[in-house]
Amino acid sequence: MQNVKLNVQGMSCGHCVKAIEGSVGELEGVNQVSVNLEEALVDVSFNESQVSLDSIKETIEEQGYDVV
Repeated sequence: MQNVKLNVQGMSCGHCVKAIEGSVGELEGVNQVSVNLEEALVDVSFNESQVSLDSIKETIEEQGYDVV
């Protein structure tokens, strides 16, 4: 299991939280995802043999946010 904190720009409200937590949480291999709006961080726990970090980043970017 791997844990990463991603700096994500463009999040501003509860809808943003639901969009990211919902889409990333549906990926196979993602164990947990939580968004911290104040710090612009997305904390993801995932099994790297099932899903890649790049796939997680792409999923966030597909929701309209920038991973930096």
